[in-house]
Amino acid sequence: MSEETKQPTPEEVEETPAQQEPAEEPAPEEEAEKAGKKPKKKREKGYTFTREQVEQMELAAKQLESVKDQFVRLTAEYENYRKRTAKEKDGLYQDARVDTIREFLAVYDNLERACAAEGDDDSPHKKGLVMIFHQYQEILKKLGVEEIAALGQPFDPETMNAVMHTDDETLGENVVAQVFQAGFRLGDKVVRHAIVQVAN
Repeated sequence: MSEETKQPTPEEVEETPAQQEPAEEPAPEEEAEKAGKKPKKKREKGYTFTREQVEQMELAAKQLESVKDQFVRLTAEYENYRKRTAKEKDGLYQDARVDTIREFLAVYDNLERACAAEGDDDSPHKKGLVMIFHQYQEILKKLGVEEIAALGQPFDPETMNAVMHTDDETLGENVVAQVFQAGFRLGDKVVRHAIVQVAN
């Protein structure tokens, strides 16, 4: 037999030692767990400050509180300013509305007199005037303008001007007997006082 085809004999197989794999070494953490001990944690490093650094930190904290206080005050001042200007703006708008409506009340008075004048009620001119007057009243109503109820009501100096007095036993004292010119209000504001005659 040639050397290449020669098979190893059983004795040679027994004589060759089996290659042993190197055993894995356990990790230190596993060893500690096996031993029943917890791994030690690294201690965190503490910081130490000098007296000068502590004083600087205290000064910075005081400055921060001062700035915070200034910020709160400034915010409150701005909020008050915003509310005040909004109120003033609304007041100016209401005053402008009242002044404008007051100027147009002269037209209301003329239309009212024209509708109350004697004449043919079937006349197209009279009917046209009545229609315009009613339209004018509707416009004032849409704008929030209300006529002050005066006739037969107790005299109110806040909404009425008394220009005449009359003795009338059928009416109580200080009751409005006649309205010479209608008064109007816009919300709580009097646009024009009613001109009235008051019973004694």
